[in-house]
Amino acid sequence: MKIYFASDHAGFELKNSLMKMTDVDLGLEVEDCGAFDYDEADDYPDFVSVAAEAVSMDPEESLAVVVGGSGQGEAIVANRFANVRAAVYYGGPTDIITLSREHNDANVLSLGARFLTEDEAKEALRLWLDTPFSGDERHDRRLAKIEAM
Repeated sequence: MKIYFASDHAGFELKNSLMKMTDVDLGLEVEDCGAFDYDEADDYPDFVSVAAEAVSMDPEESLAVVVGGSGQGEAIVANRFANVRAAVYYGGPTDIITLSREHNDANVLSLGARFLTEDEAKEALRLWLDTPFSGDERHDRRLAKIEAM
């Protein structure tokens, strides 16, 4: 399993921290899709699209974590790609994270850096990575309907 990471300037520091945790602490393969430098004038679609396209091309063996100010725009970009199911988390009950994986087989986690502490983001990422898709027939059926659109 390969985990792609992308962010704009608003999520730059958090992305780097989450990438390090995923690589060093969890021992998972990671790839940085940018931003590679802090630039207040950068645009999140430039980086998020790279990560989303990678997941789109190999949805069975890859995941992505995209980080922006709210996570909303990043999820919108990611969800433009076939085979991508991005879920947004910017705080609140972590059941949202669990359900995004169990029911929706989300393969992109979009985080709102302006609304999460680093520890909250790390907890969210660990939970997301540790939660498998349930594989229940009703969820498979619903996902098939989405993919058919």
